[in-house]
Amino acid sequence: MPAVTADTLTLPRLAEPGPDETERPVVRVTTAPSGFEGEGFPVRRAFAGVPVEELDPFIHMDQMGAVDYAPGEPKGTNWHPHRGFETVTYMLDGTFQHQDSHGGGGVITDGATQWMTAGGGILHIETPPEELVISGGLFHGLQLWVNLPAKDKMTSPRYQSLEGAQVGLVTSSDGGALVRIVAGDVGGHRGPGETHTPITYLHATVAPGARLSLPWRRDFNALVYALSGRGSVGADATPIQGGQLAVFGAGDRITVRATDGHEALEVIVLGGQPIGEPVAWYGPFVMNTKAELQQALDDYRAGKLGVIPPNALMPHVYRG
Repeated sequence: MPAVTADTLTLPRLAEPGPDETERPVVRVTTAPSGFEGEGFPVRRAFAGVPVEELDPFIHMDQMGAVDYAPGEPKGTNWHPHRGFETVTYMLDGTFQHQDSHGGGGVITDGATQWMTAGGGILHIETPPEELVISGGLFHGLQLWVNLPAKDKMTSPRYQSLEGAQVGLVTSSDGGALVRIVAGDVGGHRGPGETHTPITYLHATVAPGARLSLPWRRDFNALVYALSGRGSVGADATPIQGGQLAVFGAGDRITVRATDGHEALEVIVLGGQPIGEPVAWYGPFVMNTKAELQQALDDYRAGKLGVIPPNALMPHVYRG
């Protein structure tokens, strides 16, 4: 997993809990089912089975891979529309290309993030580059959907390319965990992502036997998704392992521990200020009402969400 690494001995350290801070309890732990997305790449549906009000302001998250592709096997998506939310694609292993109808585009690899605000409407494509399709290789990443409040649903599209070297880096109080901050604030340390909806998004590597205690805004929800490894979360040390999501209740701190004697525990930690509005979701559109979904579909069919640009990026066809 070649996401950004650093010597934790040289990084700023998060403070230990204060006497008045409370530990967030674990409300539920769910196991992500497996499925396929786009042209057939394997995913785990991280939020499956969790009530939407516990996820708010998040809508959906896929763990893409990890999969070691043979030559010709890497797949992505073709051109498709979005409206009403933001997509956040974080790449751990392998390479993904992006292009959209609003002029955004680029390549992400090894800890980089593509942040696309679909807003009022956009077309885009995400696909592995030709060289990866030909050679095969390891592919592993995540895509998160962040909802937009009604007032921002029709905002202008925007694209952010966040290189791995831009993430904020901190460590736990004992130096046993590396925390990469993609967006938001943790203990006064910020990540580079600019968000419409206030959120925090981080990736932590917790060494075997180590404990990570994170200060967390009381007005944010709190989710921990384990990418790999084994450990526990919360005040009651609820067990968690790769492919599982922990949902937390109210409090000031989130605690994550890695099991001693095993591999490091890799986790994504998410939190955001709940929007508290109705969610109407159909395929690539996330709105507030069924009527707005129908309008999004009508606008897409009428070509109002964007036009595929000339000389557009297309999925590479492997010919052996």
